[in-house]
Amino acid sequence: MGQGIMLSGSQDIDFMIHGVFSYELFGQTVWITTTHVCVLIVMLVIIGFCIAAGRTVKCASDVPGTFQNIAELVVEMLDKMIGGVMGKFSPRFRNYIGTIFIFILLSNISGLFGLRPPTADYGVTLALGIMTFTLIHFNKFKHQKVKGVIAGLCDPWPIWAPINVIGDVAVPISLSLRLFANVLSGTVMLALVYGLLSKIAIVWPAALHVYFDLFSGAIQTYVFCMLTMTYITDACTTGE
Repeated sequence: MGQGIMLSGSQDIDFMIHGVFSYELFGQTVWITTTHVCVLIVMLVIIGFCIAAGRTVKCASDVPGTFQNIAELVVEMLDKMIGGVMGKFSPRFRNYIGTIFIFILLSNISGLFGLRPPTADYGVTLALGIMTFTLIHFNKFKHQKVKGVIAGLCDPWPIWAPINVIGDVAVPISLSLRLFANVLSGTVMLALVYGLLSKIAIVWPAALHVYFDLFSGAIQTYVFCMLTMTYITDACTTGE
C-alpha cells in the first residue's frame, strides 16, 4: 500500500498509479489503486470536518472558538465567491460549488502531506467535468426548454449547429484536462526531483511543494469552479 501513495526521497518514487489490491467481480479483476485510497482519505477528512463543524454550530457560543471561526470563515468566503458570480442563482448551487471547491482544493494540496493528488488522475477530473456538464445541460433544458436549446445551437445560422455541438461536448473535456494536466505536471516535477536528486533533495524541495501543491493547486481550484459557475449561470440566464 505504501508504494506510490506516500512521497519520500527514495529512488523507488515515481508518478505512476499503482494497484494496492485486487478482487474478482463478475469474472473480471478489479483493482483498488492509489488514487482510490487517496480519494478516500480526502473524503474522510472532509466528512470529519463537516461533522465537527455541524456539532460546533449546534453548540455555538457568543464568543466563538478557533474552530468555529475557521468554519464560519470558510462558509462566508465560499458564499461571497459564489454570490459574486452567480447572483440570484447562487442559493441553488452553493452546495455543489462549495463541495467541489473544497474537494478539489484538498486533493490538490494533499501532496503537502505525502499523498499523490487524486486530481493527478484523469479518471477523477473527468468525473468532475461530467458532473458539471450534466448540471449545465439540465439547467439549459429547464430554463430554455427544447426550443431555446435548439435555437442556441443554430445561432447565428443553422449551418453552425455542428460546431456549437462540438463546443458543448468540449466543455467537460477542457475542464477536466486543464485541471488534470496542471496537477499532474507538478506531480511529475516533484517525482523527478525526489527520484533523480534524492541525495541532495533536502529542505529546498519544500519551496517546490509550496508552489506546485499550494499556490498552483489553489489557482486551479478557483479556475475550475469559476468556469463551472460561469457555464451554469449562462445556462440559467440565456434566453431570459
